Amino acid sequence: MPEQTMPPEAQAADPLRTAADAMALAVQAAKDGASDAQAKVAEMMPAVGGFLSRLTYTTCYAVSYGVVFPTLLVVRAIPKDNAMVHGFVDGALAARDALANRAAQAHTVDSPDSPAHRIIVPGGDHAV
Repeated sequence: MPEQTMPPEAQAADPLRTAADAMALAVQAAKDGASDAQAKVAEMMPAVGGFLSRLTYTTCYAVSYGVVFPTLLVVRAIPKDNAMVHGFVDGALAARDALANRAAQAHTVDSPDSPAHRIIVPGGDHAV
């Protein structure tokens, strides 16, 4: 029987129509809830981003201060012209030169079969 010819009492009594109406209301409520949640998230994002930014800044500041201040305090307490200071300076310069040489070698290596990629072990050499 078409919907227009059914009396309202018959339409209300139809269980399939009632279930379909309930499903339509549930879908609409879910859509409304999702859009409300999306609006709340968009509203909260600047606050969360600001909090994370401030947390990162504060953490890095505290770590750097906690490392640099004691280091400089110790460095200032050590006399400048002695064997220990000369050893630190020479070691730092050697480490910097070794790192520069290693970077230069990494750029000049052409293939994995080159001698730079071989490890010599007793019993022969093996490619890395």
